[in-house]
Amino acid sequence: MSMIILKAVLYIILAPLIGGLLSGVDRVISARMQGRQGPPVFQPFYDVYKLLNKQTTVVNSIQVLFVTGYLIMTIFTGTLFFAGGDMLLVFFALSMAEVVMVMAAFSTNGPYSIMGAQRELLQMMCYEPMTLLVAIGFYYANGSFMVNDLIQARVPAIVQIPGFFIGFVFILIIKLRKSPFDLSTSHHMHQEMVKGLTTDLSGNNLAFVEIAEWYDTVLMMGIVGMFFLTANPISRVWALIACAVVFFLETLIDNLFPRVKYITMLKVTWSVILVFAGTNLLILNVLK
Repeated sequence: MSMIILKAVLYIILAPLIGGLLSGVDRVISARMQGRQGPPVFQPFYDVYKLLNKQTTVVNSIQVLFVTGYLIMTIFTGTLFFAGGDMLLVFFALSMAEVVMVMAAFSTNGPYSIMGAQRELLQMMCYEPMTLLVAIGFYYANGSFMVNDLIQARVPAIVQIPGFFIGFVFILIIKLRKSPFDLSTSHHMHQEMVKGLTTDLSGNNLAFVEIAEWYDTVLMMGIVGMFFLTANPISRVWALIACAVVFFLETLIDNLFPRVKYITMLKVTWSVILVFAGTNLLILNVLK
C-alpha cells in the first residue's frame, strides 16, 4: 500500500514537470524542422506562470467548475495508471475527463467554443474505440487488466499485440492535438477558429487546461511504454526509447501534414483501427 501511495504522489508531483518539458521539447523540435530558432525549452512553464498571474475572466461560474473538474479527473486518471490500477477504469476515467472539458466549452455559448466542443466530440468518436481495444489487447496478452500485473509479464505485449500498438500510436495524433487531426483546438497559430475549444478560457482556467494536458501527455507516454515493459528491468530502457521515438514521430507528423476535414479523420482513423487492431484481435482469437 505504501508503494502505491508513493507512486501516486510521484506522478502528481513529477508529471507536470515532465509534461511541461516535453511540451517545450516539442516546440524546439518543431522550430528546428521549420528552420526557426524557436522558444526556449522552458517556455511552456513561463506561459503557464503568466496565465496564473493574469486576471481570470469567466463567462459563468459553471465554467470554472468544469475546467477544475477536467484537471482533477485528468490527474486522477494518470494517478490510477501509475499506481498500478485497472486499465479499463483508466480509460473510462480519461473519457469522463474529456466529456467534462467539452461541457466547459459548451457552457460558454461562444460560437468558437461550441464549434471546438462539437469537433472534440467527433475526435472522441475516432479515438475512443481504440483506447478500449488497447485495454482488451493487454488483457489478451497477459490475462489481466491491472497495470501491476501487466508490467510483470515475461514477454513484452508488443510481441502479441503489434496491431494495437500501431493503432494506439495513430490515435495519439488526435490525443496530443497534432496535425492533421488538430480540429478542435491547436497549440499552433494556424487554427482557423481562434483556439476553438479553449477560446473563452483565460487566466487560471486556461493555465489549468495546459497543466491537465501535461498530465495527459505523460499518461499517454506511459501507455506507450506499457507495450514494452516486462519483469526484466532492462525493459524499462526499451520502454523509454520507445516513448522517445513515438514522441518524435508525432512531432514529425505534426509538421508534415496539413489539417484534414472531419469526415476524412473519421474514415482514416476507423480504417486504421479496423485493419491493424481488428486484424490483430482476430488473430489472437484464433490462436487462443
